[in-house]
Order: sequence, then C-alpha cells, then structure tokens
Amino acid sequence: MANGDITKEIENDKIEVVNTWAVQVRKATKIMEEQSDGSKKELTRSFHRHVVNPFSSVATKDSDGKITGWTHSATDISGEDADVKAIATAVWTDTVKANYKTFRESQTS
Repeated sequence: MANGDITKEIENDKIEVVNTWAVQVRKATKIMEEQSDGSKKELTRSFHRHVVNPFSSVATKDSDGKITGWTHSATDISGEDADVKAIATAVWTDTVKANYKTFRESQTS
C-alpha cells in the first residue's frame, strides 16, 4: 500500500447475547486511508446489525386464525463469521433452545 490508498475493513465490533438466546451482531465497516508513515487513518465508519436466534419459528393457523401448532426450524449459522458461530454454539444449549421454543409458542401471532 502507498500513501493515500483507501481500504475498506469490515469487522464484528460488538456481539451480545440478549434473553439468553438472541445473538446480536454489530458489524462495522471502516474506510481507511494509508498515511505516509504506514499507519491507517479512519475516514468513516458505518454499522449494520442483525440478530441470530436458534430457530425460525412459524405458527400454523386454522381458518379462523387460531394457532394450532408450531414449526421450529434450526437456524443455519454456517454463513456467520467464526466468532458469531462460536458464541451461538456456546450459548444455544438444549435448555436455552427449549426455552426459546416455549417463548415463541407463548406469542399470540
């Protein structure tokens, strides 16, 4: 790299666990400029957030709109970064997964 070169760096700068099962990820995108001494100066930073839950839960409803059952499909975390996968794998114990299903099934919609 040379003085004045611009680069883009993306990193997970915050990963939080909420309600014992929701893994919230904040990804920072930084635009950096190479300085004459070889260091990088941050020009701008923006954020993208997303949440990963252990299941995608869908309610089955009858013709009157009454919930008759639930389908819980395990979340595919293969596309997540290694640090997010490690945290999700550690946090999503069998108990936590059961609690998440119970929580979702307590929802009315």
